[in-house]
Formats: sequence, structure tokens, C-alpha cells
Amino acid sequence: MASPIRKILVTIAGGDICIITAKYAICMAKSLGSELFVQYVVNMKALEDLLRARVFVKIESMGYERELEEQGNRYLTNIKELAAAKGIKANAVLSKGIIHDEVVKTIQELGIDMLIIGELKELTSRKDSFYDEGERIFREAKCPVLVVKGREEIERMYEGLPG
Repeated sequence: MASPIRKILVTIAGGDICIITAKYAICMAKSLGSELFVQYVVNMKALEDLLRARVFVKIESMGYERELEEQGNRYLTNIKELAAAKGIKANAVLSKGIIHDEVVKTIQELGIDMLIIGELKELTSRKDSFYDEGERIFREAKCPVLVVKGREEIERMYEGLPG
């Protein structure tokens, strides 16, 4: 019987936690026989805010945008290689825009059955829930969302996954 979870999307933002999250998504995709998509979003809102606050001039903003795009591509390539080592093809999705909007749009456009995200940050106030991108993705996604935690257990699962 085919799995009801045909397409999995994992969102990454950089750093060690995104690699752990991606490794868990690879384990899930392999176990369920699901198609895997990995998304990195260049945060254009943050760039616009920095430009508006005069932290950057336009030319600096464009250079920083290129750097973020290159960083995203490096992470996507790394995760594709991690997936390939376990016999999984990971489809890379590089987007630009407001992070939660781009993730929700990708879920809809690709017909994603499950979204996998990294552990949510500790919120210090109710107001934080309106501005934290992870929290907004969690609340706005129109599919089941799996929040990943447990670094050591995930490393063990990934290492034990046949290639």
C-alpha cells in the first residue's frame, strides 16, 4: 500500500539545526517512500528592512542578497548530497521573498503532504509569535507540520539508514 505522505517539504535556514532537520526529513522520505523537497528562502523582507533603516545602501543590499542566495545554494547542495548518500533524490527549491509566504506558496504549488521544520524558538512574548518566521510557518501551513528535535537520536537514525 502506498504511503499517504507522497511529498515531504523540509525548510532550511542555515546552521547546524537545518542539517539535523534535513537528515530527519531524509529518514522520513526513505522510510515512507516519499518524494523529498528542500526549500531555502532568501529573506527579502529582512533585506528591505536593512535598506529602509539605512544599514545598507542599495548596492550593498544587492551584494548581500547574492551572498544569501549563494549560501542557500551551498546548503541545498549539501543536503542533496546527504540525501543521495542514503539513496534519496532531494529536489531543491530556492525562493526569494517573505519566508512564511514563500513556504506556504510552495506547499500549495507542489501539493506537499507533510512539512518538516526545525525546533521552534522559545517565545518571550505573545507579540513574538506574530514575527517569528518559524512560528508563522507552523501556524499558516495547510498541511501536517512535523517539528524536529532530538539531535543525537536523529544522527543515530540517519547513520543507521542504509544507502
